[in-house]
Order: sequence, then structure tokens, then C-alpha cells
Amino acid sequence: QDKNGMPWHLRYLGQPEIGDKNRHALVRNCVDIATSDNLTDFLVEMGFRMDHEFVAKGHVFRKGIMKIVVYKIFRILMPGNTESIEPLSLSYLVELNVVAPAGQDIVSDDMRNFAEQLKPLVHLEKIDPKRLM
Repeated sequence: QDKNGMPWHLRYLGQPEIGDKNRHALVRNCVDIATSDNLTDFLVEMGFRMDHEFVAKGHVFRKGIMKIVVYKIFRILMPGNTESIEPLSLSYLVELNVVAPAGQDIVSDDMRNFAEQLKPLVHLEKIDPKRLM
């Protein structure tokens, strides 16, 4: 949430599907939910706990159903204060994603073709979420 009054958004991302190694893009279930501003209180009441938080500042671009997000990630210096931040890196993160119905494997080919157009400035690759844990 960037400014007071802006809507809150919760996204659940499932585990990568089996057979993903043969696809050009990572495929997993996604559930998007618009929420009220007391989301964090609700999650704590459900038994969740805060693991980490960060600020992402950047730009969102659209090309058909593809969403391209270019942003920097900032570390929050004082927990809960999104004004007190410092960049984690000088680099930008470029993320390309598509929300599509199940079985639309042709979409991953479109993503690969778009990623090829960004070379050599940007090298897009599938990220294994287990590797980041």
C-alpha cells in the first residue's frame, strides 16, 4: 500500500506445477483477493506471523495480457515505517507475468518471445522458489 486510502491486495501463489522444466515459464495457481485495510490484523488473528516486509517502487507496463513490472526493492529500516527505507541494491528487478486459464501453455511461448526482445539489456529466467528459501 503506497498511500492512505489505496486498496489492499492479497495474492496467494501455489506451488509450481509438475513438469515445469519443459515449459519456458513457471506455472502455478494464483488467487487474487481485494481486501479491507485491516488485512494485517485479520492475518494475525488467523495465526499468521510477519516474516519480512519490503517496499517495491517502480513501474508497471502492459503488453496484451502480459504484465511487465520494473522496480527496485527497498529495505525497511524501522518496522512498519514505509518512509524510512534504503535500497537493497542498485539494480532493478524486471518481472514478467501472465494470469491465464489452466492449460494455456502457448502463453509461455509468448513470454519467451517477449523476453528475447529484451536481450542483452535484461536476461529473464525462471526462478525456482525453493532455491530462494
